[in-house]
Amino acid sequence: MANFDQELDASGLNCPLPILRAKKTLGGMTSNQVLRIVATDPGSVKDFEAFAKQTGNTLLSSGEEGGKFVFLIKKA
Repeated sequence: MANFDQELDASGLNCPLPILRAKKTLGGMTSNQVLRIVATDPGSVKDFEAFAKQTGNTLLSSGEEGGKFVFLIKKA
């Protein structure tokens, strides 16, 4: 299990809500902190890849756990 500083549960939310919540949460975090996001929207996989590229944050991992999508994003 990777270490993270904050967790965001975006289960049940559809695009673009998981991204918007992640953006807001990351905004309150400091550089190099890691945000773990749990989402159920299959579209979030591509969304978070694009989000990381656009924002300069690092998508450390992207995977599936128990039918949910889990992402680790490191704040730039």
